[in-house]
Amino acid sequence: MVAARTAFTLLTALPLRGPERLDRRLAGRAMALAPLVGLVLGLVTAVVVVALRVTTGTPGHRNQSLLPAAVGIAILALASRGLHLDGLADLGDGLGARRVRGRDRALEIMRESTIGAFGVVSVVFVVLLQVVALSAAITVHRGTVSILVAVMTGRLAATLACTGHTPPAHPDGLGALVAGTVRTRDAVLAVIGVCAVAALAGRLDFDGGDVSRAVRAVVAVCLGTAFSVALRRYLISRFSGLTGDMLGAIIELTTMVTLIIMAMTLPTPAVHFLGHQR
Repeated sequence: MVAARTAFTLLTALPLRGPERLDRRLAGRAMALAPLVGLVLGLVTAVVVVALRVTTGTPGHRNQSLLPAAVGIAILALASRGLHLDGLADLGDGLGARRVRGRDRALEIMRESTIGAFGVVSVVFVVLLQVVALSAAITVHRGTVSILVAVMTGRLAATLACTGHTPPAHPDGLGALVAGTVRTRDAVLAVIGVCAVAALAGRLDFDGGDVSRAVRAVVAVCLGTAFSVALRRYLISRFSGLTGDMLGAIIELTTMVTLIIMAMTLPTPAVHFLGHQR
């Protein structure tokens, strides 16, 4: 319970009392439970999105799915006080700096309190893509499972980012507290748990669950997770370590990618082949 409460205090703005003393061991246990935070946030957001769909009449029209999608993404931003988006903005500024300035200058830019043009553009486009992807998922009657799977996968990305021998980019801050604290066994269990919940959500989706939705949900988790692992590897090679800003950016970007995957309607080659044959 202490680890779960710590996870919520680290990843959300909920008014929960944190532990009196937070060390790396407790931080690692808390980050291993980050998908649980995603599950709770996803469920709350999904309920609000469904309520808006019912009260605003959203049966399959894209313009009517935009309001529930925008409100859902806004709830997620408010749940973290915008800290993940702030991390995304800082990372955008750091990556936007000229490479000749080097790693130290990029990290210095990321720690500045002001947000530059690259940061603003990063936040605008990521939020826009999240809203549009969720709106598209709602239009094709996959909104509930999509928001749940995307939010869980985004927090799972934070768990995986803290595994292994990940070094911190700074000697202080959130990155120094959580980098390399999650055990491999706990990370594997987290992946299995998220895939299981995603399959169950696809099977019991509000819009009519079935096996195909369950498979799609699990595939989205796997692809979103693969993206987050690749992004983590790139950031560590670029900055020689992990920071709290990078964790926030990884969460937001992984959520975006997972929503896009859930919104996509991929044609089945066999269906097209049969259609041409007819």
